[in-house]
Amino acid sequence: MSAPARNSFIERTLSHLRLNKLQKVWRDQSSSDLKMSELKLNPDLEESDTLPLMQWMDACLINDGDEVTARSRAVILGRSYLELNQQGRIRFLILLAERYDVNREEVEQSFQRWYHAAEDQRASTGMALREALDPPRMQLLTQFNGLPEGVKFLVDMRAELLQLKKTYPQLAALEADLKRLLISWFDIGLLQLEQISWQSSAGLLEKLIAYEAVHAIQSWDDLKNRLDSDRRCFAFFHPNMPDEPLIFVEVALVQGLADNVQALLDENAPIQDIHHADTAIFYSISNAQKGLAGISFGNFLIKRVVARLQQDYPQLENFSTLSPVPGFCRWLSGLNDSQLKQIPGGRYWSHLPEPRICDEHLNQPDSKEALLKLACHYLNNEKGRGHFSKDPVSHFHLSNGAQIAQLNWMADSSEKGIQQSAGIMVNYLYQLPHIESRSQDYTLQGKVAQSSALKHLLKD
Repeated sequence: MSAPARNSFIERTLSHLRLNKLQKVWRDQSSSDLKMSELKLNPDLEESDTLPLMQWMDACLINDGDEVTARSRAVILGRSYLELNQQGRIRFLILLAERYDVNREEVEQSFQRWYHAAEDQRASTGMALREALDPPRMQLLTQFNGLPEGVKFLVDMRAELLQLKKTYPQLAALEADLKRLLISWFDIGLLQLEQISWQSSAGLLEKLIAYEAVHAIQSWDDLKNRLDSDRRCFAFFHPNMPDEPLIFVEVALVQGLADNVQALLDENAPIQDIHHADTAIFYSISNAQKGLAGISFGNFLIKRVVARLQQDYPQLENFSTLSPVPGFCRWLSGLNDSQLKQIPGGRYWSHLPEPRICDEHLNQPDSKEALLKLACHYLNNEKGRGHFSKDPVSHFHLSNGAQIAQLNWMADSSEKGIQQSAGIMVNYLYQLPHIESRSQDYTLQGKVAQSSALKHLLKD
């Protein structure tokens, strides 16, 4: 079985197990808390189901002070959602988004009362306006927070909403509300940094395989190699999701800047003596929860791991990444000959016949210099949003205060590495005394910190 197929199978299996576990926990919870009439819905959520579903949601919103009843209602509502098929869940979410949105008339009236209020009434009318701007669905979503696996339930719901809102724009506001809730619940102060080792639970190791997004884990031997004595893996966890990594980073303890990921991950390579290591290479950072997209933990993770490694191995002098350039080939293939000829390295590259990113062209002697120049231009000068780097990985590390230290030719010869980055990888160097100033320069001015050794690549 190929690595992508295996990872897809493991991910589906984990998802299935989580779903079964959640359904069982909530079935037990609803039956033990309070005997209530069941909410019976067809898997497609047919039109005949709409009225009983709305009545149940309305009942969840009744604030009668009975927490046991409210909890049981929320459990049954969540379990009913899980038992719907995809079409049923779409209809459920659209109902939640449209019927339980803010009351526009109430908002307008509250705004007018606040706007025309006397000074001594501003505070009370302001509070009323804030309450009117808070849609009822927020209370429904919040009720799941206290349930077993409730936070994970909402994280997975947002992952689904992120995809569905592209087709159903009426779901965008619901997704934004849910993101707002998750941001407050996933404050960095609540997250726990833990090391993952070969002695970690089998379930957690399986999730590591499934969630690895940068360099696919090929086998259990590959995973064991990544967790050997000269390797480290750290992850952030949330107290309400103790078995689910939110984001994790894989680190190699080596001498000098690593310049080839295949060599770094070679299972047959000798184990390094970590007491002689002077460099920590962050070679993979993977977000594990699609439902937390746009809620950034990566910059905090790197800083926390650097502090942990400094404490454990004070001899470490360098903290660097070995990173892909995932947007490079896509950008390069979008340039016409006229645009190419205006960029260092582009004149040579424009003369090559299509397809340009292929073994035949990459193996030509002049291709190395031309592509390194093009990559250096791309990382330094091509902008995406505002004055920020067009490449997402570059933007992430530059905004965190790293320097572009070294471009590495044929550093990732995998199919993915060739297709995305023409095999080129980057060492982003985190020099601790300069992290804050470089982060500010990049964030405020778009200034890219770059090693002087690379400046010649910006000249044609």
